[in-house]
Amino acid sequence: MTATSLTDRKNAAISRGVGMTTQIYADRAENAEIWDKEGRRYIDFAAGIAVLNTGHRHPKVIAAVKDQLDHFTHTCHQVVPYESYVSLAERLNALLPGDFEKKTIFVTTGAEAVENAVKIARAATGRSAVIAFGGGFHGRTFMGMALTGKVVPYKVGFGAMPGDVFHVPFPVELHGVTADQSLAALKKLFAADVDPQRVAAIIIEPVQGEGGFYSAPAAFMKALRELCDQHGILLIADEVQTGFARTGRMFAMDHHEVAADLTTMAKSLAGGFPLAAVTGRAEIMDAPGPGGLGGTYGGNPLGIAAAHAVLDVIAEEELCDRANLLGGRLKQRLESLRQSVPEIADIRGPGFMNAVEFNDRTTGLPSAEFANRVRLIALDKGLILLTCGVHGNVIRFLAPITIQDEVLGEALDILEASMLEASAAK
Repeated sequence: MTATSLTDRKNAAISRGVGMTTQIYADRAENAEIWDKEGRRYIDFAAGIAVLNTGHRHPKVIAAVKDQLDHFTHTCHQVVPYESYVSLAERLNALLPGDFEKKTIFVTTGAEAVENAVKIARAATGRSAVIAFGGGFHGRTFMGMALTGKVVPYKVGFGAMPGDVFHVPFPVELHGVTADQSLAALKKLFAADVDPQRVAAIIIEPVQGEGGFYSAPAAFMKALRELCDQHGILLIADEVQTGFARTGRMFAMDHHEVAADLTTMAKSLAGGFPLAAVTGRAEIMDAPGPGGLGGTYGGNPLGIAAAHAVLDVIAEEELCDRANLLGGRLKQRLESLRQSVPEIADIRGPGFMNAVEFNDRTTGLPSAEFANRVRLIALDKGLILLTCGVHGNVIRFLAPITIQDEVLGEALDILEASMLEASAAK
């Protein structure tokens, strides 16, 4: 069966609202490689959008899930609990930054984790307002959409968003917003639009994902923590995309001197199995009453088993150190192309959470067209890439941290050739 016929079937059977970056239909995958239904091989620099930090089908993850399959697949933890849920919560409580007692809940998706973090924050503070940042992405549920700082395609056509959600600019000096200006916007918001005593939480991605892989400056994060403490506001770190060794530390907040009150996690937590979590200060996590949190599939035992294996792999294979090594190789190759590819505006990102941003060489304006041209050329050569950013002009790199050195080298050669070809075609 050809990809064309499968696409025709997809178009006839699936809502067009489910967008597709490629027309590759996966048949099998291993570590950083995917083979499609027609037998063609691709190097995967998307990893299910940061889900596969430990690669496709890591042997330890697969073994853990197979073992769990032989015991039970579902009981609903709220009905018949199981020890593995408890022990994974204990592990996350110990791993998350912050010198305070923590507790954890498990849910299914990143958006669900964000929804629950907001519920917990509101229950703990007795307040309702939430502040997020422009360019941030927090999910496709209604509260997730409201918090997300990008209209197309996430909010357009879905009507009114939930109330009591406010946005301020994220500090991106490349686009003219300094940390001081972002903080000033927060203070102006408090003066003009919402009483800080009515704000339950401020939610922030330590490194924006969909927004373009911009890192929050350390001084800004420290000032944000101080502002939250001043007004009794909870700080929520959305680590859905940044977590589990991607940034060269277990969590992106490990790069900062301050800790969040609540942290949302998902994606690479379970190495390809659906699992998400909220971890936070114990007294805050205990604010909702019994039954106020949970979900039928929350903390599914297969995902829990996979997550235990993921944490083992990160430690045993020293993936935080490897993320820094691989990110260094990638950024070094990109830097070597600056003279040959004048469209390169910026190269950035901690660990192996890296991005390259493109501007039009003539106008100096963000060029989504160039970024997409690079993506398509690379795809034709067998490398899967993702774009992102409010302007769509950023290519983000999310290859598994377990990628073999020779496969990474092959991918970097394809990336270089694709960028040179795209620039020459200008």
